[in-house]
Amino acid sequence: MAETEDFVGQEPHPVDDDLFKEPMKKRRRSDRDQRFRAFPSVEQSALKEYEKLESRTRRVLSNTYQKLIQSVFLDDSIPNGVKYLINRLLALIEKPSLDPIYIGLFGSTGAGKSSLINAIIQQAMFLPVSGESICTSCIVQVSSGCCEQYEAKIHLLSDQEWKEELKNLTKLLHRPEELGREEEDAWDRADAVEEAIWKLQMFYGNGAARKNYEELLRAKPKGKIPTSRVITLKAEEAGELSLKLDPYIRTQRRGWDEGSAETQIWPLIKLVEVTLPKSELIPEGVVLVDIPGTGDFNSKRDEMWRKTIDKCSVIWLISDIERVSGGRAHEDLLNESIRACQRGFCRDVALVVTKTDKLHLPEYLRERQVGSQAIQSQREAVLERNEMIKLQRNKVLKEKLKRKLPADSRVLEDSELVYTVSAQEYWQQALLTEEETEIPKLREYIRRRLLDKKRRMATKYVTEAFGLLLLTDSFSCTDNLPNEYLHVSGLRRFVEEEIQLLEKAIDQCFAHIVQPLQEGVRSARSSYRRILGACLVRSRGNQGFHQTLKAVCLKNGIYASRTLGRIDLNEAITQPIYEQIDPVFGVIFRSGKPTDGSALMPHIDAFKHSLQEKMTEIGIRNGWKYDSYKKSFLIQEISAILGGLEGHILRKKRRIYESLSTSVQNDLKPCYEENGATCMNIYKCMYVEAAQITGKKACERMKDVLRRGLDQQVAEGMFERAQERMQHQFHQLKNGITEKVKGSITTMLTLASSQGDGLYKELADVKSEYKEMEKLHRSLREVAENALLRRGMQDFLLRMSPSKSGPPKT
Repeated sequence: MAETEDFVGQEPHPVDDDLFKEPMKKRRRSDRDQRFRAFPSVEQSALKEYEKLESRTRRVLSNTYQKLIQSVFLDDSIPNGVKYLINRLLALIEKPSLDPIYIGLFGSTGAGKSSLINAIIQQAMFLPVSGESICTSCIVQVSSGCCEQYEAKIHLLSDQEWKEELKNLTKLLHRPEELGREEEDAWDRADAVEEAIWKLQMFYGNGAARKNYEELLRAKPKGKIPTSRVITLKAEEAGELSLKLDPYIRTQRRGWDEGSAETQIWPLIKLVEVTLPKSELIPEGVVLVDIPGTGDFNSKRDEMWRKTIDKCSVIWLISDIERVSGGRAHEDLLNESIRACQRGFCRDVALVVTKTDKLHLPEYLRERQVGSQAIQSQREAVLERNEMIKLQRNKVLKEKLKRKLPADSRVLEDSELVYTVSAQEYWQQALLTEEETEIPKLREYIRRRLLDKKRRMATKYVTEAFGLLLLTDSFSCTDNLPNEYLHVSGLRRFVEEEIQLLEKAIDQCFAHIVQPLQEGVRSARSSYRRILGACLVRSRGNQGFHQTLKAVCLKNGIYASRTLGRIDLNEAITQPIYEQIDPVFGVIFRSGKPTDGSALMPHIDAFKHSLQEKMTEIGIRNGWKYDSYKKSFLIQEISAILGGLEGHILRKKRRIYESLSTSVQNDLKPCYEENGATCMNIYKCMYVEAAQITGKKACERMKDVLRRGLDQQVAEGMFERAQERMQHQFHQLKNGITEKVKGSITTMLTLASSQGDGLYKELADVKSEYKEMEKLHRSLREVAENALLRRGMQDFLLRMSPSKSGPPKT
């Protein structure tokens, strides 16, 4: 199962052909050096040291792996302990050196996401830009690699995914015959209808919107669709790839050139991946993601939109200087970013204010407070206004985050949560210097995050490898085994007792969510009608809203509209519950060390330290040497086992957090088909019933169905079921943690004992590999100290260097 991939001390599995496969080839030195071109020399030195340390560690592991394979290659049966070693060695050898850092640029239409990416990668018009309308129509990922060319991969919807969307589009376009003239006009102007017509005409040609689902299934698409559902583009220059890529990612308007091959398959595109060759500005390992602000009508694209947000460890909320002071769209995006911190991998959120060169000087001077220092130029006004925006928005953003996140969250420790950038001035520098546009500051932020992650991963990798070499070498030292492994049975009893204590501690930790859940349910019951009413009201009345509401119902309460924003009735209805649980939920899954027992990870850390202390105690009492293989192996292996739990918990966290809105959505779907009867006796949910309504006053009738359906579900305990399902998810997480810990540590202790049938055999001598690994492990401290010294010298030189003046006046 996928869940078990996080753990390293599992039950050894049968040896298969993969056991004897060659480890992956190591990266060439020239390729490794190219990875660091984006860093200044001081940081390059630190990264090269970490890379060298990791590379040498892989070489030691590979040599050890080859020796073990040769020693058992001709054996009819391989002892379990040796299988364990071989599998663990191969897993470490092939472990990626760095998981990508995803930085999501999240913003409304025209906020300047694409322009910002273009400036960061130093390619002025690489992604399509426009100040007036939506330009980037799908998720676009931009990263750098060691390839020689510029490359783009365009991923298309599968045939089944397109059929699902086609079915919904044709349902949406079913026009009732009894509509009056005014209702017909409103129907044609509906946002959902316009988009559906536009997609079908683009894909099938004129007249497609008048055909039904079955007719369109038989129709031939205008464009050629590759069987792989992936289109690959390559070019020697950035501009060349940009021209090839533009038709695929630019939002196509009705009336534009609909005859080109690229635009004909545009409705199928769900993701574009762009790779730059050897960038001197964006380091390899960083992925910039241009994320549309509202999601998508297609279920697969909308699911990808949500998952893309959740896998970002950093989210930059992009907002135009003229929209930064608020508005519903800005607040919706900020709330979505905060939810990503709660349910996903996000640790940092920052507000990036774009187009900050825009300022009307007479208006600014008139509104400026009296008594301030005189402003002499447009440049001074822009800089003053930008600084003021930083102070104001930094305070507002931090207060908003404090209400939702734990007090010791990493993002709240950052002194700088707001950046004021200008992509236009970055290129022109008529008003601001390059530094004042803050594009270099964002690049520095990216480099700092990557350097920090590389340091942590290299340290963890070398430490884990050292523990594994300890075990491998001890397997070879069979003369000491009987005496020093006899006392593991006492440790096994202690582990069982500690796991029981861990179970109780986790129960107490998760109990903190119960009261907020109950209060949230009471709040939701008293406010759901008001919330639903607010979701169903539009300033222009029901004109055109009938089809939008129908789209919401077709998609089980969720519709991503280009003009109305994202509509999610399930999330809106459960928002009172989330408001109650958010602070407590964040505390449970934080990585800090609270003393009140409310956080999960500190309990796991306490369990780890307790076991390690017990090992030391048993070792000393029973004559183990302080630096014995056995004690050191057990301590290192427990760290590796429990360290793998964090990733597993983070992935489960998303499912737990979304269980409330998912539960509500499921309760509002068709409930069941009774005994599979051929008469299709299905209880219709409110979404299904409402989506089928047509004719005069359809919008009001749909709203009435939604109200009545929701009333019925609430009366039958919809919110209480959501609470139970979330608590059940927490219970499953607790069971999963304790079962995995117990299984992994039991396996480890079995391997560390002398008991078992044929557990050990004489292996090749790996003392030389162990000694080299020991040196590498000791050198970790030296590498860290060197990096710290270089950083201090760099900071000193920057402080001593003269500041740059503004651009020359013309």
